[in-house]
Amino acid sequence: MSLRIGIGGGGVGGLSAGIALCQFGHDVTIFEQAPAYRRVGADINLTSNAVRALEGLGALPALFDAAARPTFRISRAWDTGEETSRLELAEMAVRKYGAPQFTLHRGDLLDALLARMPMDSIRLDHKVAHVETSADSAVVKFTNGRQNNFDVWIGADGIHSATRTALFGPESSKYTGIVSHRGVFDRTRASLRDMDAFVKWWGPTREIQLATFPLSRGREIFVFATTPEPDWRNESWTAPGDVEEVKRAFAGFHPEARAYIDACTEMTKTALYYRAPLPQWRSGRVVLLGDACHAMPPFMAQGAAMAIEDAVVLARALDAAGKFGVNDVLSAYERIRKPRANDVQQQSYDNKWLKAGGNADWLYTYNAWTVEL
Repeated sequence: MSLRIGIGGGGVGGLSAGIALCQFGHDVTIFEQAPAYRRVGADINLTSNAVRALEGLGALPALFDAAARPTFRISRAWDTGEETSRLELAEMAVRKYGAPQFTLHRGDLLDALLARMPMDSIRLDHKVAHVETSADSAVVKFTNGRQNNFDVWIGADGIHSATRTALFGPESSKYTGIVSHRGVFDRTRASLRDMDAFVKWWGPTREIQLATFPLSRGREIFVFATTPEPDWRNESWTAPGDVEEVKRAFAGFHPEARAYIDACTEMTKTALYYRAPLPQWRSGRVVLLGDACHAMPPFMAQGAAMAIEDAVVLARALDAAGKFGVNDVLSAYERIRKPRANDVQQQSYDNKWLKAGGNADWLYTYNAWTVEL
């Protein structure tokens, strides 16, 4: 059964859904509000569960060419540098979880996905204005005055989702009170322990921490720091930060941790927002995925992973629409995905995962292509 499907949002989740749905033979169009794709953002950490899902989309060859593969996931105490947990990755992740872990520039992931999606199926400069749904169709109106009808509309339009607002009314995202500082430096600027690993330095409170890992096949090192700042609410990914401000905030951290910040010459600064778990992800022929229904802080590196998993499971569910009916398979997708996404969303907010050891198997072994529907 081939369906006419529209997707609002051409980011990681929307493109992943589009590719998977095309593979199942559906007529798919993606509507992206930006007038062009730009290389914004800095990093993305793709754990094994996300990489396995991307493998089924045919994106892995391009990712192997662009990404680094961290050797370990290490936790350290902020002041003493004591190691509190260590999870082996690299080849061990392939053997244990079925896929490696990749760290790369967000733009490289988008390029890999765009290469798998026909460009004539993407409409740029289309921002959703309103969505109406019934038992058998969805009508979408855009701010440019255009309107389209679909068998299914997927809202992959992010934390400020117009689709979600149309379904369930206005709802404000919640500011965590935390800002993130992001920087990248050429690895030749420093010679430090564990530069090829993902290392998280846990601060004295959940609001202050430092994470570092390699990008660009190890040629660059990414630095991600968070600090409490209740009154700074700029959500832009490109707002300039202040390296000296970050140095002052981390002055009490171990010298190795401070050395990563010292190697940065510039940083961006972004306020971190989240939403409480939604009680409902769909209405009629309209359904949500990714940040539109479970936006979360980045402390488990699962925001993009959950969107990619959503995309694959939703595409697999819609492949069964001819047998079970569209509305039933959309309900099945929601029923399958909500418990896992809500759990990860809450744990990301709590920011305690793997601080002092623990088991990553429940998260990394998940296979969106084989999970029972």
